[in-house]
Amino acid sequence: MPLLQHRAIAAAAVPLFLSMIVNQVAGLVGTAVLGRRATAALAAYAVTAAVLNPAFTAVTGALRGMAPFVAPHREHPPGAVPVLRDARWLSLIVAALAAGAVACVPLVASLGGAPPEVLAELGIFPYLLVVYVLLYGLGGGANAALIALGHSRQVIWASLSSAAVSIVLVVVLVPRIGLPGMGFAMIAAGATALAVSNLRLRRLLGGGVGRGRPRPAEIMKLARVGIPLSGTMLIKFAVLGVVTYAALRTGTREAAAHAVLHAMMGPLMFVSLSVAQASVPEVARARGRREVRGVMGAAFALAVTGVAAGGALLVAFRGPLVGQFTTDPGVVTTVVALVWLVAVMAAVDGAQAVLGFGLAGLKRSSWSLGSVAAGYGMLASAAVPVAATWGLAGLWWALIANSALLIVLQGGGFLRHSARTEATAVPA
Repeated sequence: MPLLQHRAIAAAAVPLFLSMIVNQVAGLVGTAVLGRRATAALAAYAVTAAVLNPAFTAVTGALRGMAPFVAPHREHPPGAVPVLRDARWLSLIVAALAAGAVACVPLVASLGGAPPEVLAELGIFPYLLVVYVLLYGLGGGANAALIALGHSRQVIWASLSSAAVSIVLVVVLVPRIGLPGMGFAMIAAGATALAVSNLRLRRLLGGGVGRGRPRPAEIMKLARVGIPLSGTMLIKFAVLGVVTYAALRTGTREAAAHAVLHAMMGPLMFVSLSVAQASVPEVARARGRREVRGVMGAAFALAVTGVAAGGALLVAFRGPLVGQFTTDPGVVTTVVALVWLVAVMAAVDGAQAVLGFGLAGLKRSSWSLGSVAAGYGMLASAAVPVAATWGLAGLWWALIANSALLIVLQGGGFLRHSARTEATAVPA
């Protein structure tokens, strides 16, 4: 049984990891093309992304909350249709709120003191992203449903097709019309991903999901799992912004080194996040305390092993890799000296992420929200003093300590709630 659990989670995690890499590449191409056109356009994109990323994350978290409700229907996918309908109502509600926040980008940028040339560069771009967010909510989490139903390999096709559309349109439109071209490319890529993923879900279900009448009680059940997931990610985004500010106070080169270190940690985190996301349906389908904990043990081992392997490669080839980000000798020296902390941080943070998703599989994501609020709350209050006293290295040690605390808090919650799991049969 343990070997089967490892294989099942790994088989589902690999396509998710590849999808994350593909999306990352498409994003980097867009940023590079935009930056080569005009600095003000890149700054306007960064200002918009500061609001878009948390808003988009909120919708993503709400949709991930459907997984433990959909997963028990893996043997009979059409049985998940009522749950998917409820999830689409929830996603539309959350997406509408997120789109409203994105629409306020010009106001937020103005109040935040953005330079006039950046405000002028925004133009219609924020409103194009309103369409993009609403389009994502309209999809109703087809990718999350495919993962929950054991067909995560189908997700890679949506990512590949949307990335191809994004790259082609960015290269064609951005040099000609600037930032609006990026907006049109994002809408087209989002529509492509929505069409591909929903087509594959439709084939799996043997028909469309439809809308149906909203069921408030059932929608609330989904919200109790999905909304706390959104909250955990929003808190993390906000506090990491405070950490970046603390790094900036230590000096320009240290802030640049922090940005490079954070960028280098991204692909390592993809490993643990893909494993964590793949483990949610397996936790939801597990029967009894022993099997639930066995699934989580397998996910934990896969995530830590994968991150450790990637971290070893990062440390071994740190010199050439750092050279791809900067040529400043001071920044290079700092990054090379601290890159091993990135590997440690990725392993510890990946482990706590697996536990957080495990709680979501048990439909207890509110415990994860409380743990994240406590841990990141302390980190937010300590970041500036720690950076002022111990510099950038101390700041990364504080990040590691925070993730270790989350392992303890979320691990305790998982042990508590998994102990209450009854050995019931999975519905046919």
